[in-house]
Parts: sequence; structure tokens; C-alpha cells
Amino acid sequence: MTTSNDAAGGQVDPAVREELARLRDSIDNIDAAVVHMLAERFKCTQQVGHLKAAHQLPPADPAREARQIERLRGLAESAKLDPAFAEKFLNFIIAEVIRHHERIADDAVNGSARTAD
Repeated sequence: MTTSNDAAGGQVDPAVREELARLRDSIDNIDAAVVHMLAERFKCTQQVGHLKAAHQLPPADPAREARQIERLRGLAESAKLDPAFAEKFLNFIIAEVIRHHERIADDAVNGSARTAD
């Protein structure tokens, strides 16, 4: 990313810089919201992991994952977001959740108190 005020050899119009700054502020706020929402999501999935471990349930639930992917693809389409991107994003999150659930299950079997990465 460049921070130059040059655009094709000339100065950038102050109104353009102001609009760019306004849009970037919005992007920064959205990024912060996304991070906080992901943190909340992972708090919930950690609880799911502990419940699964306590009842010796498998860390992964392929049927639920498939339903969630289909659901998210539909939401993405409604929001005018590329469904393939939404699926990749959810698959990344699911893989991380499963990794956490495996660690929680392993900790439950081995008596460890570790609950977070």
C-alpha cells in the first residue's frame, strides 16, 4: 500500500483524500467488528468443545458443517457476496474450531487444564 499524495505525477485532490480517509475509517471499523464477532464465535465454540469432550462426542460433525456451509452460501448470495469466498472463509473457521475441539478433547483425556491456544 502506498501513502504517496501523488496520482499520476500530480497532487491528489483534497476531497478525494478526504473521501478515501472516510472509506478507510469505515473499513477499519468493520474489521474491528469482524474480529470481535469472531472472538465471540470462538468463545461459543470453545464451550461446544468442552461439552463434546465431557460427553465423548467427536470433535467434528460433518453433517452440521455441510448444513452450515449451505446456509452461509445462501446468506452470501443474499448479501451479494461471492458464495465461494464465503465457503472458503467458513471452511477456514471450521478447521480452526475442529483443531480447538481436538485439543480440548485431548486435554480432557490427559487431564490437562489448558482451554485456549
